[in-house]
Amino acid sequence: MGASGESVRDVLAGNLRRARLELGLSLSELSRRSKIGKATLSQLEAGAGNPTIETVFSLSRALEVPISDLLDRQEPSGLTVVRAAEVEVLRGEGVDLRPLRGIESGGAMFEVYDQQVRAGRRQDSLGHVGMEHTIVQSGRLAVRVDDRDVELGPGDYVGFDARLPHSYTAVEGPVRSVLLLQYTADQRLHASAGTPSHLVETP
Repeated sequence: MGASGESVRDVLAGNLRRARLELGLSLSELSRRSKIGKATLSQLEAGAGNPTIETVFSLSRALEVPISDLLDRQEPSGLTVVRAAEVEVLRGEGVDLRPLRGIESGGAMFEVYDQQVRAGRRQDSLGHVGMEHTIVQSGRLAVRVDDRDVELGPGDYVGFDARLPHSYTAVEGPVRSVLLLQYTADQRLHASAGTPSHLVETP
């Protein structure tokens, strides 16, 4: 939990509704774009349900906004320490994500995640806004981007346009990695409003 005491569900609820209304979308239209049921979207805007990685990334893709614009918190000043045990985890079919921090620099925005791919599992994404950067810390990670395949080991890096379909697969046991999502100023929903998109903790 953050200083505000809000859970990921509470933060997502307010930001999802704000993003949808700013774009002038009905729940039905957002449902069509995101392929998420209208009833589920209604629950998410009410702060109910348990959002997954797939849900958050689908909303990011449909609304064309960074993940942090859906999960942002107030930016703290001075020293920032994020304890892994205190961060809510976004879970997907094959990945556990712990959002750690958002960093603004020269109009660009970076989101830093602790990413763990579970042994023998695969995480697929249809794509979303931004550039994606992954640095493997331990294990072997198979990465598919569009129709290209690479395998990474500890210390290896891969970067690509996140709008392309992509997937991560743990080849031999679990994989620990650092994920950075990079956005330009025009991709940020809150940029015009001057709201910091800072992730302390919670796709």
